[in-house]
Amino acid sequence: MSRNVEGLTRSLDQQREEFARRRLLAMPLAGCVAWLVAGVAGACLSPLYAVWALFIATGCIAYLGIFLSRFTGENFLDKSRPKNAFDSLFMLTVLMSVLVYAIALPFFLRDYSSLPLSVGILTGLMWLPVSWIIRHWIGIAHAVGRTVLVLAAWYLFPTQRFVVIPAVIVVIYVFTIMVLESRWRAIHSS
Repeated sequence: MSRNVEGLTRSLDQQREEFARRRLLAMPLAGCVAWLVAGVAGACLSPLYAVWALFIATGCIAYLGIFLSRFTGENFLDKSRPKNAFDSLFMLTVLMSVLVYAIALPFFLRDYSSLPLSVGILTGLMWLPVSWIIRHWIGIAHAVGRTVLVLAAWYLFPTQRFVVIPAVIVVIYVFTIMVLESRWRAIHSS
């Protein structure tokens, strides 16, 4: 349990409801920007630099999300907001996404073109617990759609993996952002 500013105890259900009422745009916007950068790099740069661009861009998603949260009204670093257990859970899902690089790296060392596949799918798994937290289908749709479409793109476009896979992920992010924004507006219009 945590305490809010007035010193009243809030249940986990109340904290979950508070978390679910948030806009939740900063991280998907950051992911969209990072994968867009990776895709452009994949189209314009040699494979060596495309690999570095993908590593760096996706490795910066959490930091970019923290920065963007100041503009989306989420402000992840706001110390005046009451503590919420689901903030910690969300940040652990972000950490989980970073830790999956331990799976991506060995495959990358065997076949560099596996990088968009492994990073693209593994970092998308964080959307499953987010879907549960907010009680909305979008996280499941994002994770499952991303997994299926990234895998299909990997097989269908073997010479364009560093372009097509990021493009697929950007499209999924755009769809997710639109659904999250619509959801947030519906919650706050009532």
